[in-house]
Amino acid sequence: MNGAVRWLTGTPGLAERKLTVWAEDGVSLAVRECGPTDAPVTVVLLHGHCLGTESWSPVSGDLMRRNADVRIVCYDHRGHGDSAEAPAQTYTLEQLARDLHIVLRAVAPTGPVVLIGHSMGGMTVLTYARAHPDEIGTRIVGVGLIATTASGLADAGLGRLLRNPVLSWFQAAVGRAPTSLEQVKRLGCRVFAPVIGGVEFGNRTVSHRVLAQAIAMHDRTPIVTMTGFLNSILTHDESRTVPALSAVPTLVLCGSADLVIPPTHAVAIAAHLENCDFVCVDGAGHSVILEQPTPVADAIARLMTRVSAAGTAAAHVA
Repeated sequence: MNGAVRWLTGTPGLAERKLTVWAEDGVSLAVRECGPTDAPVTVVLLHGHCLGTESWSPVSGDLMRRNADVRIVCYDHRGHGDSAEAPAQTYTLEQLARDLHIVLRAVAPTGPVVLIGHSMGGMTVLTYARAHPDEIGTRIVGVGLIATTASGLADAGLGRLLRNPVLSWFQAAVGRAPTSLEQVKRLGCRVFAPVIGGVEFGNRTVSHRVLAQAIAMHDRTPIVTMTGFLNSILTHDESRTVPALSAVPTLVLCGSADLVIPPTHAVAIAAHLENCDFVCVDGAGHSVILEQPTPVADAIARLMTRVSAAGTAAAHVA
């Protein structure tokens, strides 16, 4: 059943719950929810490529400690974390936007929602906003875009590597022999663990725990998932969607040392938003939500305050 929900553990109303939501094509999506189900606003956190809901744990934990009344929903994209793998042809941002629609319909069918996406999660938010423009300012009352881009990923930073012809060859090889290349990938994740740390994080030393967490999420991501989303990410262009987000309070946040999606992408997004809080976390890299969760939580808390104020003002006008 599309959008069906099954409670896995916990009881509605308690601090943390795990759910399964089925996408339109039957793929199971693992959802985590914390906070009261009757909270005035639902915050949905969308993770990045090759990560999972765990990448949001430091930020969501901080937010819950600050405000026990907030409701936070996280879920693993298809092919990531505890969500099921899916046909490679469904590994697109368009499909992720449809999955988001199903998740919202299943776990937050009514009430205002704030969407916050990191990296590919931010691209998903923008794709969703273009597909559902009527919801911006009505159902969607706030948006956060973290370490992401609206277009031109392959024009700067490490994203330029996506233009390498070797990538197409590698994607084809994965399609022919995914099992064999999965074993190679697992070996590579162990061998190149220091490289992952250098690429994902900025110019400050991160703890071994945080680095191990990032490596574990990359290692857990199937190689078909890793390669499957690359074409959609490469051609991603929602630059025309960005101005429409001016209808709601927005947050654009980046790390000053992000090598994957350089800060210039965030600056370009913020320049087209009228109601934007732009934050550049000094020294942080692409995995800013893991590396420096406190300033991220600070920025999201400010966004929630602005969303609340906008809602109060709208109610007075009405």
